Amino acid sequence: MVDVLSQNEIDALLAALNSGEMDAEDLKKEEVTKKVRVYDFKRAVRFSKDHIRSLTRIHENFARYLTTYFSAQLRTFVQISVVQVEQLPYDEFIRSIPKMTILNIFEAEPLEGRMVMEVHPNIAYAMLDRMLGGQGVAPSKINNLTEIETIIMEKIFSRTFESLQEAWKTIIDISPRLEALETNPQFMQIVSPNETIALISLSTKIGETTGMINLCIPHVVIEPVMPRLSAHHWFVSQKKERIPEEVEMLEQRVSKAKLPIVAELGESSITIQEFLGLNVGDVISLSKPVGEGLHIKVGDKLKFIGSPGSVKDRLAIQLDEVVNEGAGEEYDE
Repeated sequence: MVDVLSQNEIDALLAALNSGEMDAEDLKKEEVTKKVRVYDFKRAVRFSKDHIRSLTRIHENFARYLTTYFSAQLRTFVQISVVQVEQLPYDEFIRSIPKMTILNIFEAEPLEGRMVMEVHPNIAYAMLDRMLGGQGVAPSKINNLTEIETIIMEKIFSRTFESLQEAWKTIIDISPRLEALETNPQFMQIVSPNETIALISLSTKIGETTGMINLCIPHVVIEPVMPRLSAHHWFVSQKKERIPEEVEMLEQRVSKAKLPIVAELGESSITIQEFLGLNVGDVISLSKPVGEGLHIKVGDKLKFIGSPGSVKDRLAIQLDEVVNEGAGEEYDE
């Protein structure tokens, strides 16, 4: 923050310059010295503030998708939100997580390299307890996973990568795939200790149990798509062109849509008393002359003018004229 001088300090500074106690050149040197910033090469800054904001937006969507997924799977109250997105060395991330935790190591083609989704044991065991019919309470003592528990955990978390794929779709189409599930951070070395990572921390609450889900994304993995994380790409990106397969599928679905078609013989207005007095054989006069074409509506829009008839003992109507868009007013009286 820039210091604001008071009037007395300004007067003292001018007096010192006039008396020769302070030289203007010395003052300039002090200003140059203040502009020097300390840079720690062990904590290289690879992600700009713009990148951090974009990662935050992406994983806020990811948190919403996860909330929906876990709420449906666990059938209980689940709340997940992004707490922080920061960059730090990989070694610092490893030292910050518990010695016993759930580490989902995954790849996301076409990106090259591995990433990690670390789930706090409290959250992971609460999910496991809920899936096995419990109340979703984490045990007081965390033990190693059995083979059955490991398989259940893998099934739970492998489905979360579908949410990650959906969240990243605005940047790149990825195919996340679970590679391994570890419980000891010391056995996991996906990048060098000094490699900068983006750490996305998600606050998670399942019932009464709270904990963190941390997503570790090495800079070297997402470096090819870093330009797409800029605000320019988010707000000025070109419209995505549909691939031919998508267009064909859309045309097939639209062609199967059913639309109501109504041929109106005419209209008439009668009173309630006349309506109550109708009997078999009574004739109601319509407003349309016999020789005038019938209005054929698709939905509620006038599209054709036609003539009534029959085909193979079935009522039918022949299309005589196509009504162009906006031309229906001349037929309305």
